[in-house]
Amino acid sequence: MSVKREMLVRKDALEQLAINETIAPECAAGEVLLTVEAFAVTANNVTYAVVGEQVGYWNFFPAPEGWGIVPVWGYARVVASAVPEIAIGERVYGYLPMASHLMVQPGKISAGLFRDMAAHRQPMSSVYNQYRRLAADPAHDPAREDMRMLFEPLFLTSFLIEDTLRRAGWHGADSVVMTSASSKTALGTAYVCRESSPMVRRIGLTGAGNVAFVERTGLYDAVVAYDALETLELTGSTVVIDFAGNMALLQALYAALPDRMAQCLRVGVTHHDERGEGEMLPGPKPVWFFAPDAATALIGEIGQDGFNAGVAAQWRGFVDTAAGLVQVEEARGMDALQRVWRGQVAGQAKPETGYIVRM
Repeated sequence: MSVKREMLVRKDALEQLAINETIAPECAAGEVLLTVEAFAVTANNVTYAVVGEQVGYWNFFPAPEGWGIVPVWGYARVVASAVPEIAIGERVYGYLPMASHLMVQPGKISAGLFRDMAAHRQPMSSVYNQYRRLAADPAHDPAREDMRMLFEPLFLTSFLIEDTLRRAGWHGADSVVMTSASSKTALGTAYVCRESSPMVRRIGLTGAGNVAFVERTGLYDAVVAYDALETLELTGSTVVIDFAGNMALLQALYAALPDRMAQCLRVGVTHHDERGEGEMLPGPKPVWFFAPDAATALIGEIGQDGFNAGVAAQWRGFVDTAAGLVQVEEARGMDALQRVWRGQVAGQAKPETGYIVRM
C-alpha cells in the first residue's frame, strides 16, 4: 500500500508549509493513478501561488481550507489504471501537484495525449489539463527532460507574448524593455523577439548582481541595472514587459519614459512582496497578460496543428540556448522540496541555477 505525500502551502504566508500524508487511493472505473517522478521549481510557481486566488491556480489540486497545493510542470508514471487505453508503466508530461501521486480521469484520449476530465478542473483552461504521452510525443527528447521542465511552460508564454505584440504591430514601438531580465520567461521572450521581431531593440532590466549573467546570455541588445535607470537610452516609443511585478519599479520606469510608453504588459510577479495594487501610473494602464487566453485565441485562428508547429519551431532553437544558460541542481524528497520552495519565495534562487525536485 503506497503512501501519498503532498506539500501544503499557506495561501496567506507562502513560506509556511506542511506535509500531508495519506494512503494513495485506488482507481475507480475511468481513473488512472500517476506517481510523480520529477518537476521543476521556478519563480513561475511562486507566481501561481501569489495570484492563485484571482486566476484559479489553487483550484487544480484541492487542499484544506486556507492551504493550497502549488502546481508544477514535470513527469509522472502510470502506476495503476482502470482505463483500457492507458497502460501501467506509461510516462507522461504535464501539470502536476507538489505531491507524490495524482489521480486523473483521462478523456479525449489520443496516441499523443489525454485530458484530465475531473469535474473540478473543467472550469480552468484545457492547456493545464492535457498530459503528453511520451511514447508518441514528438516534442519528447530524453536528453532534454530537465530543460523541458524548467523552460517549456514558460517558453509557451514567451512565444505568445511576442506573437501578440507582433500582431499588434508592437503598438508602434521600436524597442522593448523587460524587467526581471534574468527570469526564464524573460529569457525566452528575448529569444523569440530576436528571432521573429529583430527590428525591435531588446533591453533587459535586472538587479546589479545579475547583470553579468544576463549579458552573457547574448539575448539582449542592452542590459541595465535597476539602480541605473537613468542610463536607459531610447530614441522612440517602447513596450514594457513587466515580469517582476514590483510597483515601485514600474513607477520608476513610467517616470523614466515620459510620453514614450506605448504599452505595458504585466506577466509575472518575481518581486511578489513588492507588487502593490491600484497605484496610479502616468501613462498607459498596465494590461495583465494571461497566456491561456492568448493560446486559445491563436489556436482558434491558426488551428491546433499550426499552433503546435509554430511553438515547436521556436522551441527547438531555444532549448539548445537554454541548456547553456543554466546548471541543473537536483533535490530529492519532501524535505528538499521545502528548502527549494522557501528559497524561491525568498527570492534567493540564482538565475544560472535550474532546480529540479525528484520524488
